Amino acid sequence: MFTGLVQAVGRVAAAELRGERLRVVVDPGAWGHRPSGGDSISVSGVCLTVVEAGAGGWAFDVVPETLAKTTLGRLRPGSRVNLEHAATPTTLMGGHVVQGHVDGVGVVDLVSTVGEYRIRVRAPAGLMEYMVPKGSVCLEGVSLTLAAVSPGEWIEVALIPATLEKTTLGGLRAGEQVNIEADVFAKTVVNWLRNYGNQKI
Repeated sequence: MFTGLVQAVGRVAAAELRGERLRVVVDPGAWGHRPSGGDSISVSGVCLTVVEAGAGGWAFDVVPETLAKTTLGRLRPGSRVNLEHAATPTTLMGGHVVQGHVDGVGVVDLVSTVGEYRIRVRAPAGLMEYMVPKGSVCLEGVSLTLAAVSPGEWIEVALIPATLEKTTLGGLRAGEQVNIEADVFAKTVVNWLRNYGNQKI
């Protein structure tokens, strides 16, 4: 589990196909976290397992299911990625509950810097029912509040200067793809109502 509060921005040092898997090596830069093999790290919103951790960076194996449902298959050497280590029982929940299980890939529709910095994303239709105005969403591993929602069409988030400085979101441009994880509580409520809401308990 994660909180969506990005702890560092790393760079992809290598991305190599090995059969059906993609081996990605991430250089965490100056981040002082030192993971062990088997630890979980959120890489741009995707929960990955550290395969190797050495001086050359942290290696992860990305399986076909993850490649099909996230943006990680587009990573290239030099790509910037948001990083967060798994939460612990004492972690301050400053963001929201993030599983690192990406629900779908959205497309940036608009980046507006007039007044306040806003990003509009067209989300897959199947995710829009989980998007609640002023609720939570995770984009590229970043916990954000939904500033505006157009049902069935798009979501919009407002970014503060700290988010622009400490994550990759400030580099997004119209047409780029982003990993989206809907709020797990919204998903739970919708799933229960759809499948069990007409039953007596």
